[in-house]
Amino acid sequence: MKISPDWLREFVDYKVSARQLADDLTLAGIAVESVRGEGDSTLYEMDITTNRVDAMNHYGIAREVSAIHGLDLKPLSAKLPAAKGKTNASVEIQEPELCTRFSGQVIRNVKIGQSGERVRKRFAQVEQKLINSAADATNYVLLMMGKPTHAFDLDKLEGGKLIIRLAKSGETLKTLDGVERKLHPEDVVVADARKPVALAGVMGGWDTMITESTKNILIESAWFDPAAVRRTSRRHILHTDASHRFERGADWASCPESVELVAEIILESGGELEGEIIDVTPNVFVRRPINLRVSEVARILGKQIAATEIEAILRKLGFILARNAGEYGVALPTWRLDVEREIDLVEEIARIHGYNKFPNTLPGFSGAVVEPPETTKRENIRETLLALGYNEAMSSTFIAKEESAAFASPSTKIVEVANPLSEEAASMRASLVPGMLQMIAGNLNRGTDSTIVRLFESGHVFSLRGDATVDEHDALCIGATASAISSADATQVFLRFKGDVETLLSHFDLSHLSFTADANEVGQIQFHPGRSAKAVADGFAFARFGQLHPQIAAARKFKQDIYIAEIALEKLLAVRLHAPRYERLSRYPAVERDFSFLFAKSATFDRITTAVHALKIAELSSVVPAEVYSGDKIETGKYSMLLRVTFQSNDRTLRDDEVVQWSARIVEALKGLGGVQR
Repeated sequence: MKISPDWLREFVDYKVSARQLADDLTLAGIAVESVRGEGDSTLYEMDITTNRVDAMNHYGIAREVSAIHGLDLKPLSAKLPAAKGKTNASVEIQEPELCTRFSGQVIRNVKIGQSGERVRKRFAQVEQKLINSAADATNYVLLMMGKPTHAFDLDKLEGGKLIIRLAKSGETLKTLDGVERKLHPEDVVVADARKPVALAGVMGGWDTMITESTKNILIESAWFDPAAVRRTSRRHILHTDASHRFERGADWASCPESVELVAEIILESGGELEGEIIDVTPNVFVRRPINLRVSEVARILGKQIAATEIEAILRKLGFILARNAGEYGVALPTWRLDVEREIDLVEEIARIHGYNKFPNTLPGFSGAVVEPPETTKRENIRETLLALGYNEAMSSTFIAKEESAAFASPSTKIVEVANPLSEEAASMRASLVPGMLQMIAGNLNRGTDSTIVRLFESGHVFSLRGDATVDEHDALCIGATASAISSADATQVFLRFKGDVETLLSHFDLSHLSFTADANEVGQIQFHPGRSAKAVADGFAFARFGQLHPQIAAARKFKQDIYIAEIALEKLLAVRLHAPRYERLSRYPAVERDFSFLFAKSATFDRITTAVHALKIAELSSVVPAEVYSGDKIETGKYSMLLRVTFQSNDRTLRDDEVVQWSARIVEALKGLGGVQR
């Protein structure tokens, strides 16, 4: 948001330089991101948090300046001539819960053209586009005091009246952007006697807009329900300066005042007021006062702040105080909807007093630090991945609903956010994979070390139970580009990535850990079916990993293969860490035997080792594949393996007859898997 320091002087006579003022505002929580220009042309780029809609304008910032520097804030007031006669224009509110106030003013014989010098100067300072004298007047008031207003061509309003109602089925409205919109029955509209003429709180209509031929206008300023405006804005994918403010809560009390200020600017180009201001208030906006205890201010802030300073700060910010024996009854201004509790008032006092004025002290603490039982395990996982060359990363918990569903189990119910900030943050993540892919893409797009990216993230994932309660689980995701894993062929890349996953899992006491091909779940394709696997122990899949499916990679515009591992961290943390055990080296010689077999490709090495170990030969110390071949000389669908088996005893030298007997048993076991000895 752009703010002109020169425009601020119109409301508060501050003496410091524009750059010093920028620092003062930033320290008080009203962030100035950058300062451009010099003198009257200085311009602030502001970053106003969404809860501070009152500060999204020059007068709101000026109020902050007056509180920070203890200066008087000049009141806003319009200088209007006396109105002539009575107006026939009227306002009818059919939805009092959705529109609690509607103010209007008729101006006759206006002259629509170029805006006057005052408007042109201010718009040039904040880089605002000029349109015409009426539209510029409403934009000027929006920039000045933050209240959205609108001007209708009165002669184009059938029946000379405005009705605030819900849209009827089948109604359409061509908005000011030239788009014909089909209205929804839950859309709040401003209508004349026959048709809708504006989407309430979002955008006006094309048919009643101000043109050079306009002679009579009706200015309006209203208060619309924030939730209703937000639903309409999202439904029509139409985010405007007006909807941005109405969605966050506009100032109910400023409706008549803003109408008068717009009228004042329009009248500078000619015209005359007709009748008194129209002000319809079916519901009065009432806010309950808050009790503020001076003792609580001192307790929370850890510093005694004088009662006179507390009063000065809050009064400068627009709060009305009534003191009674060590506490205040604080009446809240209609523009500060973000203040709801006593702690909010304490925060206001702290930020205006100055966070930099509080002494650096450690918080009081009694007792001892207690580490969660999983701390050592988490540190082990983190240190292992860092040692393997991965960098820790963090992504947002909120993602698009489609993204969350794309990488979740088909049976997972997605947790949707009731009031999301955007469509891209409309649900809670059910998997860490979408965030990991975004982070990998972000690093690649920024040319991070060419094409080498290795990341890991641990965090919570969310799903919805049948009873509408939310399940929250720990998860771990590892991601890497193929070139970051190995420069060899795809098979070697997969095996090395598998080695990273296996190294991580080897730190835990997982009995009978094995790997099964294809990590894709039923009804879902995420991984390359020929380059993915599951790590299974005790019947549970602790990890799913492999190459991202080429179709998904292509859709995300990855130019190289991406490898992803999902690890059930919560289940893994429930397993104890593997305790290293010392075993004395045998003094007796080892005996090696090689077995050359032809196997079907369905006979995996895991099945082979399981079959050999099932023989329970106590002296069996290792089983390794010395050679594996599946070239031209081997029958299709089969492969040749040279299996090397080592026997060794800790208390004696092995006899030849024993080795022969064990070897025969191993041969029979391998034949039982369909192997053919060569």
